Amino acid sequence: MKKIFIIILLLNINYIYAYSIEPNVFIQSTVNRASDILSKNISKEEKIEELKSIAKETVDIRGVGFYSLGSAKKNLDENQKKKYFDLFENYFLKSFSSRLSEYTNPKIEVQGKKILNKNYTIVNSLLISTSERPEVKIDWRVYTKNPDNPLIRDLIIEGLSLAVAQRAEFTSILNSNDGDINALFKTLESFTKK
Repeated sequence: MKKIFIIILLLNINYIYAYSIEPNVFIQSTVNRASDILSKNISKEEKIEELKSIAKETVDIRGVGFYSLGSAKKNLDENQKKKYFDLFENYFLKSFSSRLSEYTNPKIEVQGKKILNKNYTIVNSLLISTSERPEVKIDWRVYTKNPDNPLIRDLIIEGLSLAVAQRAEFTSILNSNDGDINALFKTLESFTKK
């Protein structure tokens, strides 16, 4: 009986490792998919919708949203949290896809990875220069707690964390409005309606 248990355990371990994806492979696959969409001969609106679909699969939008809200999240009730995340998801997807859709066939090369701990890996990459733009260093903070489903939690472009910048912007909005979450809701709503 003990022998059968050990064999089952070993088979399960092999199954887990067979289906997990390395963070650097995950990032290269993700950027290749985005690049394919951006090089398609389709409308900007169609590109945006396809990019949103990739973001929903590969980005931990909820985690980014929680981080962006900072300490203000502890003051929200369940209804406010739900409203915030609905608004944040729409805001994030519009912001992400609109900016990315301006690129035509960006080439990003993954160059390495640094495992920070079992939950996070930094993947280093380079946006290859063209005659229109310089080379850009991009680091990806990948949440790896579930090796079968890694998710992007941050982009660090030339040393600037987009998540940190987003958090600072939201904190500024809240501080300018005496911590009123409705002011942030209004800002997110107006951005998504543009």
